[in-house]
Amino acid sequence: MAQSPNRAPGLVSRYGADTAFMTFVAALMAFLYIPIWVLIAFSFNDSRSLTWPLSGFTLDWYVKLASNGDLLAAIRNSFYVATGATILTLCVGVPAALALHKVSFPGKTVFRRLILLPITLPGIVTGISMLNMFKLIGFPLSLETVILGHATALLGVVVTQVYARLQRLPKSLEEAAFDLGASPWRSFVDITLPNIRTAIVGAGMLSFVLSFDEIPVTFFLTGRDNTLPMYIYSTLRRGVTPEINAVGTIIVLLSLVLIVASVVATRETKQK
Repeated sequence: MAQSPNRAPGLVSRYGADTAFMTFVAALMAFLYIPIWVLIAFSFNDSRSLTWPLSGFTLDWYVKLASNGDLLAAIRNSFYVATGATILTLCVGVPAALALHKVSFPGKTVFRRLILLPITLPGIVTGISMLNMFKLIGFPLSLETVILGHATALLGVVVTQVYARLQRLPKSLEEAAFDLGASPWRSFVDITLPNIRTAIVGAGMLSFVLSFDEIPVTFFLTGRDNTLPMYIYSTLRRGVTPEINAVGTIIVLLSLVLIVASVVATRETKQK
């Protein structure tokens, strides 16, 4: 009983420190996201002039967005490139992570470090290197070369995330499956894959987002077809337009949907 008065000030002090820290983090996050809220607000402004305060509310820019053929083509190209790059990265990255986890070979540590090289290199270096390679072998530039470039640059994202999850997977689970007569393939399907599924989904979503807004690699490897970031970059030379703000708002909303979907998928996996 005599200790309770002494504990109360400590609890109050700790609660106050936690509250102050969370307030600071919330204020910092709000400051960092101010440009996004400004972009969303100006996408509904009925004036082409980007001045504050807003002159009125309108949805005309979203209507014009739907009738802009070049912009819609750029959006389709970006989805095509991001989807292709994500699939290719997963098809190569997941087996590579499994090989790093299961197979011992000379230079394994060096190989793990080299996989991270495309991530650490500036995008302009990766773009120029792959441009020289494609020109050397006579491969014409197109959206497919962009997919190859993005997959190369993002391979390290998939390998590192899946490999980290494999490292945390208890070996006893796989050993128990083998003791019960499971084949290596059945052990992978029933034991390994369910435990690394969320890592694969997370790595795939991150790769998709990074590929969708990639500019340096795309700039050197694209042919005549524009992706959305390249279209926005070329348009910004004439100044920011409300249509660009509308596109940015749609991308923000789609990103939120992907985040929520990822959280729901992870929660369902944990409950099972």
